[in-house]
Parts: sequence; C-alpha cells; structure tokens
Amino acid sequence: MRIAFLGFGLISGSIARALRASPDPAWSRARLVAWSPSGRGPARASVDGVIDHAAGTARDALAGADLVVLGAPPHLVPAQIEELAGPLRDALHPAAVVTDVASTKSLIVAAAERAGLRFVGGHPMAGREQAGYQAATADLFVDRPWIVVPAHGAEATDIARVEALAWACLARPMRLGAAQHDDATAGISHLPLIASAALVEAVAGTTRGEAPGWELAVELAAGGWTGMTRLARGDAAMGAGIAATNAAALVTRLRAYRDALDGWLAELERDGGPDAARLEARFAAAKARLEAPPGEGPDGGGG
Repeated sequence: MRIAFLGFGLISGSIARALRASPDPAWSRARLVAWSPSGRGPARASVDGVIDHAAGTARDALAGADLVVLGAPPHLVPAQIEELAGPLRDALHPAAVVTDVASTKSLIVAAAERAGLRFVGGHPMAGREQAGYQAATADLFVDRPWIVVPAHGAEATDIARVEALAWACLARPMRLGAAQHDDATAGISHLPLIASAALVEAVAGTTRGEAPGWELAVELAAGGWTGMTRLARGDAAMGAGIAATNAAALVTRLRAYRDALDGWLAELERDGGPDAARLEARFAAAKARLEAPPGEGPDGGGG
C-alpha cells in the first residue's frame, strides 16, 4: 500500500502517525509519501521517520499511489481536485482512490464528481487548536467518528479502502450524504466556531480597536472565557475555508442562533426587570436538552 498526502498539516500528519502506530502491518508498513506547498511538514516528518519520503512535487508524491489524501483547507480542496483531473491526471494511477479530510463536503464531492475521480470524501471528526504537522498526534482519532461521503460512481472497494483507513487510525467510519454532513457539522462545529470569534469581537474588540472595558475584563477572565474562546484561537485560514464552503447551512444555523439570542434579550429587557424564575427555567431547559438521549425530548418523551 502506498499512500500519498497532498497537504500535510495537523490531520494528515496525525493520520501518518496513527498508521505508523497501527497494530495492522498492512497499514503500519505502508509506504507514506507527503508533499505540501511549503515542504516544511513533510521534511520534518521524514526526519521523524513518520513518512518514507518528502516529495519535491505533487507529481512525485502521486507516483504509484493506491490512496491519495487531500489535506488542504476546505476552500482549496476543489482546486486540488481540478489539478488531479487536469495536469496531474497522468500521474494518478487509474485504480487510485482519492479522499480528503476537509470539514465540509458538498462543494468538494460535487467537484470530484465533475472531475470523474474515484473519490470518497472523508472528514475525521477530531482536531486541535494548534495547526501544522508539529501538532500531530497518533491518538487524535481514537474512537472518533470519521465521516465517509462517497461520490457518485465510487465503487464498493473504493469506499472500503477509505473506511479501512479510518479503522486503521482507530476511528469509527460513518457514512453520510454530503448535505447531511454539512447540515449537522454547521450546527455542532461551524456555528460554534463563528460564535467563538463573535464573542471575542463583542468583548475584546476587533482590528478596528479594543472594546471598552477589555483591559479589566481580561484580568478577570477565567475558565468560562477560555472555554468559550477556544475555537477562536485556532487556524484562521482553516476557519475561513470552513465558513466559505458551508455558507448556506451555516447561515441557517446562524439565523437560529440569532433568534435564540433575541429570546434571551427579550427576557433580560422584560418590563419590570428580568424574572429570575423564567431565566432559571431557560437555563434548566438547555441543560435538559443536552442530557436527553438523542431522539427523545428532555422529559424522556419523543420529539
């Protein structure tokens, strides 16, 4: 098995590390070749013994590959696909399966279908705030869902190869449609990313200036602030790529979030002052919703 990584940051690097640590010799002994525009991640991984070869060009990396992993930020993956279908097509083995690790799927899978690639989209549901190969860990995917989104025309053996990659990284492959994936991740991943950045803008300020009171607030900040702003500390380019390639689903979630915030504003601006009992009920309802089993209401009933 020869695996080519085009783009080699946190996720691709963690896949490579996970494969090297795999108890399955078919994966731990796979030949891993990586290329990235800067070359820094592959060069360091080669020195670490995590990959077998740091390729000088994407074409070099593709030579003889059975599986190609596209590791660019989401908004750049369609361009990678266009290159594979165009100037790099002759370097791609006809039986090679192409997958990706991007956080959005609809635009990417559609691009692969137009290009006629043997493509099975992928999204390991794991990450860290730190970016780049230097942050990669072998255990990043352990017991985490790995979403698998086959393009039209992908054969059963193609899908099996990508699912086997997920299993080799100790993840749990889960098949979804592209729209299903993007709608779900817009709520549980992409909306929190925007909300975290917006919280920073509201409390700390923006590039246009510091928000009033921030100097004192930052001295008092503790776990709540740290937890809520964790996502805003991540890779800005990756965040931009996610938002740009899942805009429609994200807009729907943002509007729902805005409606919820308007509801809180109405409670706090109630004539006669806020009603503590009503506020407590709302906090309690949110907690109960989180603790209810999926598919059941907070009271244990359906819906």
